Order: sequence, then structure tokens, then C-alpha cells
Amino acid sequence: MKKMLGIILLTMMVSSIILIGCNQSKPKQKNDGDNVADSKKDELMMAFGSEPETGFDPTTGWGRYGSPLFQSTLLKRDDKLQIVNDLAVSYEVDKEDRKIWTVKLRDDIKFSDGEPLTAEDVVFTFETATKNGSVVDLNVMEKVEALDKLTVKFTLKEPQSTFINTLAATGIVPKHAYGADYAENPIGSGPYQFVQWDKGQQLIVKANPNYYGKKPYFKQVTFLFLSEDASFAAAQAGEVDIAYIPAAFSNREVPGMRLEAVETVDNRGIVFPFVKSGNFTEDGLPIGNDITADPAIRHAINIAIDRQALVDGVLEGYGTPAYTSVDGLPWWNPNTVIEDADLDGARKLLEKAGWKDTDGDGILDKDSMKAEFTLYYLANDEIRQSLAISVADMMKPLGINIKIEGASWDVIGNNMYSSAVLMGWGSHDPHEMFNIYGSENAGIDYYNTGFYENKKVDEYFQNAIGAASETEAIEFWKKAQWDGTTGLSAKGDAAWAWLVNIDHLYLVKDGLDIGEQRIHVHGHGWPATDNIVDWKWSN
Repeated sequence: MKKMLGIILLTMMVSSIILIGCNQSKPKQKNDGDNVADSKKDELMMAFGSEPETGFDPTTGWGRYGSPLFQSTLLKRDDKLQIVNDLAVSYEVDKEDRKIWTVKLRDDIKFSDGEPLTAEDVVFTFETATKNGSVVDLNVMEKVEALDKLTVKFTLKEPQSTFINTLAATGIVPKHAYGADYAENPIGSGPYQFVQWDKGQQLIVKANPNYYGKKPYFKQVTFLFLSEDASFAAAQAGEVDIAYIPAAFSNREVPGMRLEAVETVDNRGIVFPFVKSGNFTEDGLPIGNDITADPAIRHAINIAIDRQALVDGVLEGYGTPAYTSVDGLPWWNPNTVIEDADLDGARKLLEKAGWKDTDGDGILDKDSMKAEFTLYYLANDEIRQSLAISVADMMKPLGINIKIEGASWDVIGNNMYSSAVLMGWGSHDPHEMFNIYGSENAGIDYYNTGFYENKKVDEYFQNAIGAASETEAIEFWKKAQWDGTTGLSAKGDAAWAWLVNIDHLYLVKDGLDIGEQRIHVHGHGWPATDNIVDWKWSN
């Protein structure tokens, strides 16, 4: 298959597909009698909408929402989300102070350029990530050392059980080949190696002959960066083997392709200002909202929302109701599930708290306050817009007036500490729960924008983070959500109203086996490629 030099563009309004600058021969269209083997090739064409704006450098965040592809990590999660070795043959945490992590490496690892991967490369990677000050949070790391060619010692400032996720999410870069242009010309020890990146159009990779693990079936993979409409058009035209599509296209069949729906923790929810108004950030931004600071308002919204209706109506049935940011993961507490779509229960709760419509305008009031507030959502996100509109409509019969406002992240950033915001999270790292809800993270970037605080929840967080292992920590992560008396979930403080987990939808060519897809994370990366070495044409 020749390399595609252009991209497929679709103008749905005129229902036409335009192929630009393409010198790739079009895939053979199969008749009913053609043998499936005719389509079995060792090159794969994929249509994905997301393109990493900052390139493919793990020290600045590449690979944290899906496989780093070009690079390998010390540890990784398997299909059951259990931690297993990757570059490492073993790791050990000092049993006494739990601040020393010692990792031993395999002795057969080479980068795609043939140079060996050693402990020095691991040290260089983590030191570089620290210097870059990126989304790779290494504040807890005091130092990293190479004890010998194959042994790395991490010294933490304090115990942190979730440091294991940093080892599982940070791809190792080569010290000898790292420079200013690394993000655009990555070298690594992963299953695939970089060939070509035409920004805004496509990425071409090929199998890494030096890869130490299971050899990929596909020798070359091309990622086309297309809009949702164009991805669907490319699938219709037979130009791609797999295409990521939105729920809006899920009911439209494409001959020769099947729809694969993958469960996720790619969630959407409403974060409420948890405290009353009156304070300001260091930058002068207002904090708090007197309406959402009332727990009766937050609880009423949580139990009145019909989450299944949101799944059916907004997501075309491809999703699940959400109750926390970690639904279905090993550290999720299933006791956080609530009975929702309960308008009568919500009305009684509000009435008991003193909310009444005294002037007959359809909006509840209490102590001269109206039960109304603004809900911001990202303006160019149709799903967030539809969710915001739907929730606002669901609240009208209660007498709660939610004024929805589409805006850019810059505008949202100026208002998110004093207004409700429809946000999305979702990762395989329980530490994200602490980021979202921990009181010490209040007002830091997009973490804990509502300034939520519960001393008992904070205590559970500290116990979880300071635990000797992830297994030991899970008990505390679950209790932080709900311990039977208090917690961060809707059964407790209801600091958020979680709405839905969005299924990731792919049109997959018949005969293409994409293996067992683990629960996907938030859609910033390419979570579907986590197991790309298992992909193949089936018999």
C-alpha cells in the first residue's frame, strides 16, 4: 500500500467526498463471493479525530491517555487493569518508610535505532519530565538514580502508592537521541517506530524490528486525523479499516464494517461551587456560589436527573449512567449508585430545606435567593451542549432554573470557581480522584474548581496515597466515595452531579480483530491502541 499524502475531506451539506492529493490505490471493493483473505493485508488505515498538538514526547504528557505507541513504560496495566511488568522485570518498595522504589530492567531492550535501553535512559526520562514541568506530576519525587546498568532507584519525598501509575504511564525516551525536535521525531522501544507526521493530516508508523515483546501483526499503520464527519465518510468509501465515530452516526450501517462499542470512564459531570460566595483567588477570580453551596440543591439535582434518559437521548444508547469519576474501575465503590429520576423525592428534599416558590414565577426561592445559577459548557462540544440543555430541562419542573452558557476554556476558566461547569475526566489512575476532590487541590487549574472540602474524605485520601500498595489503598479510595456515613459521592456531599460515561464507538472492518478492549479512559489520546500488538485479521 502506497503512503497517503493527503486526507479525506467531507462536506456533509453537499453530501460529497473529496480526496485531496492522494496517490494511494483505493482498496479493492469486495463482491459477495470474494474470499475474505483478499482483504488481509499487513498495513492498517485508521481514522482518529484526535492529534497530539504537542507531539509524541512522554516527558510532556504523550501517552498518558492511551499507549505511548513509540515508547515503552516500566510497568503497564493488563486487560484486567492489574499492574504487570513491561520494561521492568521487577519492582520493590521499601517496606519501612515506603519512599524508596527500586526497579530492575530487562537486559534485552533496544531502542528502534538499535541502541540499548539502560537505567541511564530511565533516569534521564524522569529528570527531563521534572524539568519540563508538564502534566507529568513528579512533585513527589526527590531524586532518581541509576544504581547500575539495569537498576533504577526512585526516592520519594513521602510515601505515595499512586506513584506506581507514574511508572506505568511514562514512556522512556533515549538519552542519546533526545533533542529539541524529539516530539516530532520520536525514538523509543515500543511496538512501533515513527516514520512520518504530516500535521493536521496523518501519522505513519511501522513495526519496530527491535521490539522485545509480542510482534505486531501489522507492519505499517497510518492514522488519518479527520473530523467526525470525514471519518464516517472515509469508512463509507472503504478507505479505512477502523474509524472513530460519534454516537450520532451509530445507527447508520456501513457495508463490510461492524460497530464496536467500548465501555469507558470517559465521563461527563457537573461540578458545583461547594462553598458560599465572598472569597477570591489570588488572581481576583470570584469563589463560591450561594445557591449551589446549599446541599439540598446539589442533592435534589442528583436524584432528579434521569441518567438513563441522557444515555438514550444524547448518546443514542451508547454509554452508561455515571455516579462517580471511577465507575467500574477496581477502586470504584458500587455503593455510590443512587436511585435517580426521582422528581417527587427531589421536591420533598427542597421543601424540607425551605425552598418554595413564593412569588409564583416557577422558580423556587429562599431567604431572598432564587434557585438559579449558570452552568458553563465547552461551546464547540455538541455532547456537552446537549447534556447541559437536557439537565436544565429536567430541573425546570423542580423550580430550579439552570442558565446554560457555552464558552471557550478561557472564559470558563474565569468563571469556574463561582459557577457550575460541565466537565469530563476519566483515567486508570486513582490519584485523579484526589486531584478532583482533595481540598489541597482547590483552585489549582481545573482541579477541585468547586473548592470542595471534607476532612474525613481528605483523611481517606491520605491513607490511600500513603498505603503500602495499590491493593491496600483501594479500601480507602472506596471509603472516600462513601463510607456509610459520609463521602464525596451523591450519597454524601454531592459535590458533583455525574451524568454519563461515554462509550467509544468504532467502525471496524469485517474480519479485523481488535482484541479485548479494556475500559477506555478520557478521550484525549488513543486508548484503543493500548493492545494494538494483539490486532490481526481473523480467520
